[in-house]
Amino acid sequence: MAQAKKNVKYSFCSTLELCRYMELRHLRYFVAVAESGSMTRAAQRLGIQQPPLGQQIRALEDELKVQLFTRAPKRIALSVAGQVFLEEARHILASAVEAIEKVRRFDRGEQGLISLGFTSSASMHPITPRVLEAFSHAYPLAKIEVEERETYELILGLQRRKLDAAFMRFVPPELAGLTRTALLDEDMLLAIPNSHPLARKRTPVTLKMLSGEGFVLYRRPDGFGIFDWMTAALARHGFVPRIAHETPRLMAAVNIVAAGGGISFIPASMQALHREAVVYRPLAQGLLPRLPLYLVYRTDQDLALVKNFVKVAREVRLAKNKR
Repeated sequence: MAQAKKNVKYSFCSTLELCRYMELRHLRYFVAVAESGSMTRAAQRLGIQQPPLGQQIRALEDELKVQLFTRAPKRIALSVAGQVFLEEARHILASAVEAIEKVRRFDRGEQGLISLGFTSSASMHPITPRVLEAFSHAYPLAKIEVEERETYELILGLQRRKLDAAFMRFVPPELAGLTRTALLDEDMLLAIPNSHPLARKRTPVTLKMLSGEGFVLYRRPDGFGIFDWMTAALARHGFVPRIAHETPRLMAAVNIVAAGGGISFIPASMQALHREAVVYRPLAQGLLPRLPLYLVYRTDQDLALVKNFVKVAREVRLAKNKR
């Protein structure tokens, strides 16, 4: 008997004919009869008349060319083939229900994959993991992919639909097709080697203190960034920094400062780096404006999952501003 069951199951599972033969209602009718053990009780359970139910079961058997039930007066029971088919039918019905629920969750923005990008400085800010944590808590079925890139790479990724959203410091407000949401801004600090004389001063740093100092600056070769923003702000005070080293990344700038290669302006959120070798000092009021952080996404974004992510990011921003 076990061998017979195995052979019958193989014949059902190894063909796509099942999909052509029937609709889901045929499977529901079959399962109801199999579980009820009676056409009458199954008809009552399904809310239909008994004769049409019997006709549907017969039609199903004719299509499959398999006898699913053995019949006797006032009694109907599953055949061996019917027992195997019951397993298959239940599996198909359960899969159909799951498919329906999955597509509904996707349409509501509760499930799916969201691809996010960060610049190195954006990834260091505490609000970034806070947004990810809040989103994962609100939408536990969603999957998140993250990658760190330069600003221009993130913009291209968004425009080419390889990324859904990105955390970055600068994006031209007039850039076609992209929308930016300001999350917050933060103070800039001066990063100083701990052996430097300025490291021992406790007062806010003024431009007079910086005269003649060698700066480690991070210039982006791909367009406007923190370097241009910062040098433009300093130029308004009539100050042009003497560049000792240039690097394309903020993280590298802190490393050079830690090695004694100069001083640098750093976002406050990065002051946890190299605390054993670097001292961070506040700047005199008005020396540099506060540095912004944006969440950027496509203006024509229609995925509910991405809209929900933007909504969560705004909620986290509002919660932080209320503190």
